[in-house]
Amino acid sequence: MNAPGEATPRGTGVRSRIRSVFTDAGVTGWMHALDLGDGAEVAVAADTPVSTASVHKLCLAVTVQRFADEGRLDLDEQLESLPGDRTPGPTGLSMLSGPVRMSVRDLLAMALTVSDNAAADLLIDRVGLDAVNDAMRALGLRRTVAVQTMRDLIASIEEDSGGDPARLASDPAVLGRLRVLDPARANRSTPREMTRLLAALWRDEACSAGRARELRAVLGLQVWPHRLASGFPYDDVRVHGKTGTLPTVRNEAGVVEYPDGGRYAVAVFTRSARTAARQPAADAAIGTAARLAVRALRAP
Repeated sequence: MNAPGEATPRGTGVRSRIRSVFTDAGVTGWMHALDLGDGAEVAVAADTPVSTASVHKLCLAVTVQRFADEGRLDLDEQLESLPGDRTPGPTGLSMLSGPVRMSVRDLLAMALTVSDNAAADLLIDRVGLDAVNDAMRALGLRRTVAVQTMRDLIASIEEDSGGDPARLASDPAVLGRLRVLDPARANRSTPREMTRLLAALWRDEACSAGRARELRAVLGLQVWPHRLASGFPYDDVRVHGKTGTLPTVRNEAGVVEYPDGGRYAVAVFTRSARTAARQPAADAAIGTAARLAVRALRAP
């Protein structure tokens, strides 16, 4: 058995099957799956830079907990969200009409479980993007970089679409102008670095053990079952994850835990040729690719 962190490639055949899953779903896919026990891996273009979208909230969450470890932030500290200053979004505080005061701890839960943009930006404003990048570098993740808040991301989509985001679904030329889809100009990482971040969190290396345990529990409460979790529809298998969505982009990174103690970090990033807002085939491909990779890692 390899020491943790010593990756061994596994499943040459499964990589071909995973690529076929992506092709059949009409997406380009990049993924990495890592056995947190022996370090074995399944990789498909795992070192390719990708736009992370809301998966980058994992990096923010780790940074917040590290701030708390260092005494630079109290998780019970109250932050205020005012309607006029609130980052748009379809969930959480983003959709509320009145002022809200909430603790850092609860804002973090909102940012992770329902991908609340307004909650995430309150936390980014509190710690700063530079701190998020510093935390990733401290963990050795030098290709994981945040360059924009959620409000910046949404504003850039508005600007690049000429003030009419509805055109994204019908005009490929408009879609091609979106900076948020270009990893060189957007929040970015690689599938391999995202599984390394998850591995550090599950091994209590990303922050203190108690705070890591708290983050793991919150990630297990994510409300979206249609991507990573769809590949593991079993009562005794737990899936902890964080999704990310942009026009043509469907992502998820998380950890799958089996009752026998097996734990597998998986990051799947996809880009579709279709412009439709709803892409169930792309969503399902994430779960299928993850299941194939984990099955290969669990094979004798």
